[in-house]
Amino acid sequence: MKEEKMERELRDRREEEEEDSTLKTPSRRREEEEEEMAKAKDFRDKAQRELIGGHTPISASSSFTSSPFLSCSLRRGRGCGTGGEDDEEEDEVRVAIVTIEDESCPSEPFGTTHLETANQITRTEQGGDKEKKEEEEEGEMEEEREEEEEEEANSDERKEEEEENTEVTSPSLHLQSQMKRKLDHGPDGRPFPSGKKHCKGNGYLSPSSLVQATPTTFGDLRLANGHSAQRRRVTSGPPPSGLQDWLHTFQTWSGPERLLALDELIDRCETNQVKHMMQVIEPQFQRDFISLLPKELALYVLTFLAPRDLLQAAQTCRYWRILAEDNLLWREKCREEGIPESVSSRRRKCLRPGVAVSPWKSAYMRQHRIESNWRKGDTREPMVLKGHDDHVITCLQFSGDLIVSGSDDNTLKVWSAITGKCLRTLTGHTGGVWCSQMAVATVISGSTDRTLRVWDAESGECVHTLYGHTSTVRCMHLHGNRVVSGSRDTTLRVWDVSTGRCEHVLTGHVAAVRCVQYDGRRVVSGGYDYMVKVWDPETEACLHTLQGHTNRVYSLQFDGVFVVSGSLDTSIKVWDAETGGCVHTLTGHQSLTSGMELRDNILVSGNADSTVRVWDIRTGQCLHTLQGPNKHQSAVTCLQFCRGLVLSSSDDGTVKLWDLRTGAWLRDVVALQSRGSGGVVWRIRASDTRLVCAAGSRNGTEETKLLVLDFDLDDKKKEMD
Repeated sequence: MKEEKMERELRDRREEEEEDSTLKTPSRRREEEEEEMAKAKDFRDKAQRELIGGHTPISASSSFTSSPFLSCSLRRGRGCGTGGEDDEEEDEVRVAIVTIEDESCPSEPFGTTHLETANQITRTEQGGDKEKKEEEEEGEMEEEREEEEEEEANSDERKEEEEENTEVTSPSLHLQSQMKRKLDHGPDGRPFPSGKKHCKGNGYLSPSSLVQATPTTFGDLRLANGHSAQRRRVTSGPPPSGLQDWLHTFQTWSGPERLLALDELIDRCETNQVKHMMQVIEPQFQRDFISLLPKELALYVLTFLAPRDLLQAAQTCRYWRILAEDNLLWREKCREEGIPESVSSRRRKCLRPGVAVSPWKSAYMRQHRIESNWRKGDTREPMVLKGHDDHVITCLQFSGDLIVSGSDDNTLKVWSAITGKCLRTLTGHTGGVWCSQMAVATVISGSTDRTLRVWDAESGECVHTLYGHTSTVRCMHLHGNRVVSGSRDTTLRVWDVSTGRCEHVLTGHVAAVRCVQYDGRRVVSGGYDYMVKVWDPETEACLHTLQGHTNRVYSLQFDGVFVVSGSLDTSIKVWDAETGGCVHTLTGHQSLTSGMELRDNILVSGNADSTVRVWDIRTGQCLHTLQGPNKHQSAVTCLQFCRGLVLSSSDDGTVKLWDLRTGAWLRDVVALQSRGSGGVVWRIRASDTRLVCAAGSRNGTEETKLLVLDFDLDDKKKEMD
C-alpha cells in the first residue's frame, strides 16, 4: 500500500510540474533556471571560503561520496538518516576531517597522521593565503562560467536528468558534485590515474614542519646534522649471517642493557675497529656552539678569551671573524690592559675610510706591537743626535716630539724626535746647566750661575730669568704652574712660572739641598745635612723633619702618602708624610742610591753597587734584585719605569731592560761600542713609544750624543703610506 501511495504521489507531482512547465514561457523558465544557478553559486562560494580560505584542507585522497558522514554534513535542508525537521531547517555547512591513509601520495601534507575533529578546525595563518584564495576563486569563477554555458547548451538533457531524479538541482548536491569533481580531477580537468589523488604540494603546513623531532638514534642525529642517512659503509665483504637477527635482538633490549652490551662489544674490538667507530661518531658530536648562540651571548662567551686567543679564533671562519672584530669586545680588552680611550680616538682618526676595522682592536694591536718591539727589539739602528761637543749632558727632558738636553757647556738644545735635527739652541746661562724640567713646550733650567730660566721651546725665547738663589741651583720639581727649586745655599724657593715671581722661600736646611719633590700641596726636600723635611709652601712652615739617615740624602720620591729617601749610608727609608714617622728601612744595597722611581707602592732603586732592586713599600719586602749574569758591570746612573718594564743605565755603557713582574733580564736595549772602556750612558728618558739616551765618555773614547729609539715605526710607516 505504501509503495502504491508513493508512486501515486510521485506521478501527481510530475503531472503538476509538466503543467507548470507548459504554462511558463521559455523566458520565464530561463529566469528561474538562472536564479536557481545564482543561488547555487552563492552557496558554493560560501562553502568554499569556509573550506579552503580559512580551514585546514581536506586530504586529496578522500572523496565526498566515500564518506557517508561527510556527505550528509554538506547537505542543505535535508536530514542525515533521521529526517528531522531541525535538519531540514539548517542552512550551514559542517566540515569533518577524516583519517585517510594513502601511501601512493608521498607529498601528502598530513600523510597518515590521525587528526581528531571534535568540532575543532585548525586555522593556518600565512601571509600568502589571501592571495592564494583570490587566485583560486577567480579560477573557479571561470570554470563556473564555462559550466554554466555547458548547462545552457544542454538544458534539455539536464531536464531529463531532473525528471529521473527525485531531488531536483539542490544547491548542496551541486556543491558536493563540484567539490568531488575538483578533488578527483587535475587542474586541466582530466581525471587522475586510478588509485592516486592530487597532492596539495608544500603549500600547506604539516605537523612535522611545525615540530622538529629530537633525534633518538645515531642515524637520526646524522640526519639532523645534514648528513646522508646512507653513510659510507665498510665494504670488506658480504654481511655475516644472522646480522639482522642480532640487530633485532639489540633493539628489543632496554637502554641499560644496550649500554652493557656496547661495553662488552668495545672490549672485544681491535684497535682499528675502535678507530673506525671514533671516525664515525666523533664528527657528529662536534658543535659550532658560537654560531648557534645569539650574537649577544656569543660575544659574552668571547669576552673570556685572552686577546691572543681572540686573534686565533678570528681565523676559524667568516662568522667567528665578524664576532672577533666587534668594537665593544675590544674596548673591554683595552680596558683590561689599561689602554686609555684617547689612544682609541687617535686610532679612529688614523683609519682609512671604508676600512672595516675596530678602532679599539686597532689600538690594542698597536699597543701589542709596541710591547713586542720593546721586549724583543728589532734590527733598526737608533737615531743619533750629535751635539754639545765633548761636554757632559747633565739633564735630559722629553715631551711629545721634542727632546731638550742640558749640558755643562752652559746651553740647552731642542731636538726633533722625528727627524733628529737640532731645532734650536737655548743660550743665556753663564754657567753649566745642572737641572731642568719640562711641560709641553715650556722648559725651566737651573744653573751654576745661581739663576733659573723659563724658555719657550717652540721659539727658543727666554721668557723669564728667575733671580734669588745665592748659589748653584742643584735641583727642581715642576707641578702645574709652579716650580720649586733647591740650591746649595740651603734654601728652597717656590716660583710662579707664568709671571716669574718668587712666591715663597723655605729655610731650615743647614747644608746644600740635593733633591726636592712637590705634589702641589706639600714640598719634600733632602739635603747634605742628612735630613728630609716636609713643608707647607703656603705658610712656609716645616711640618716634619725626618731624621734617621747617617749620611747625605741624594734621592727622593713622594706620592702624597709616603716619602721615600735614598742616602749615601746605603739605606732607603719609607716615611709617613702626615705623621713624619719612619715606616720601613729598606736594606740590601751596598752603596749610594743614586736614583729611584715610585709607582703604585712599587719602588725601583738604582745603586752605585751596580744592582737594581724592586721593593713593596707597604711591607718593606724586596721583591726582586735585578742582577745575575747580565747585570750591570758598573754604577747605575739612571732608571725609569715603562710599560711594566724597568730601564736602567750605567757607567758600563749599556741600557738594560728588565721585567718588573718577574725581575728577569730581557735584553740590552743600548750597548755602546766603547762600553767597558770609558763609554757612559748618563741619562735616560722614555715614553710609551720612545727611548732617549744621553751618552758619552769621560776619557774621549765616545763622543757626546743622544740616541733615540722608536718602537712605533711600523705604525707610522702605515700612516704615511
